[in-house]
Amino acid sequence: MSLLIRAAMPADVADLVAWNTAMAWETERKRLDPAILRRGVAGVLEQPRRGFYLIAEHAGVAVGCLLVTFEWSDWRGGDFWWIQSVYVDPAARRGGVFRALYAAVEQRAAAAGAVGLRLYVETENRHAQQTYEGLGMQRCHYWMYEAMLADAAER
Repeated sequence: MSLLIRAAMPADVADLVAWNTAMAWETERKRLDPAILRRGVAGVLEQPRRGFYLIAEHAGVAVGCLLVTFEWSDWRGGDFWWIQSVYVDPAARRGGVFRALYAAVEQRAAAAGAVGLRLYVETENRHAQQTYEGLGMQRCHYWMYEAMLADAAER
């Protein structure tokens, strides 16, 4: 499959919202609030310090995306680039879409001087885990914890 990888633009917001909605349902059976999600997606495009989305296109049609955000590592004196919100249209799966998106992130991160790439994956999503391992990523030894703030839960 011949793919073009490009940065997302404001015209992509509807696709990004739809894909995030689908991904949340497929992976966690979670329904997202469309207004909050739209604001969240637009917030990335409006303030590049938050990160950026990449879009994969095949024959001029958007078929997948991912979000990259940044985490400063004081231990390494550089940024880790976090890959998030990965989605590939079901009709395009197993066609190298994520592989192409990942390669674009890896290339951009190296050029920007990032110290590494990270992502998190659902513990039961063996297929995704195998995909990430196939690209040379390794499972790390950290557990993830979170605490939602009261005001954040209402947004």
